[in-house]
Amino acid sequence: MNKTAELIRKSVGAALLIALGDCALLKLGQPLGPFLFALGLLGVCYMGQNLFTGKCGFLFADHIPLGDLLLILVGNLAAGWVFGWIISVADPSLMAPAAEKAAAWEFSLPFFVRACLCGVVMYVAVLLYRKGTPLGILFGIPLFIFCGFQHCIANVITLGVARAWDWSLPLAVVGNFAGSLVTWWISRDRKA
Repeated sequence: MNKTAELIRKSVGAALLIALGDCALLKLGQPLGPFLFALGLLGVCYMGQNLFTGKCGFLFADHIPLGDLLLILVGNLAAGWVFGWIISVADPSLMAPAAEKAAAWEFSLPFFVRACLCGVVMYVAVLLYRKGTPLGILFGIPLFIFCGFQHCIANVITLGVARAWDWSLPLAVVGNFAGSLVTWWISRDRKA
């Protein structure tokens, strides 16, 4: 399998795992849903899938080509929306909660800041996983959900369930990317 096909396959796989977590969140709500959502990122990490929000903070540290990161993002977004739509077919009762959730999003500075903060959490969660512990994922995912931080891939899945589109999605992408990169820059080792 060539590199592009592998990137796409692993991006679709990541979207599927996050879609399962988002389905649990929409179905169960709080407080149980955020904890079950963590299975999505655990699966992404342990199965070696490509999730934009798990990779973007490591763009420079891992020397990820920008084109590869963009392909991962597009694969996550497209597959995420489709998986959301499939979830809505499997359980139409989730369409109303998804639409209600998406209706609360706005193209605004507070929304962008919440997306940046999600990027911080995602970077820390994946970094801790890379250092040998899943605790960053097990605590970080519920943290960002309870705090109302915005995760672009989860959001596109919710939009797919609602069979909708919202202009806040690109803002969530940029915010997740910025939050992850700033956290990487702050935390990276600097040799004197």
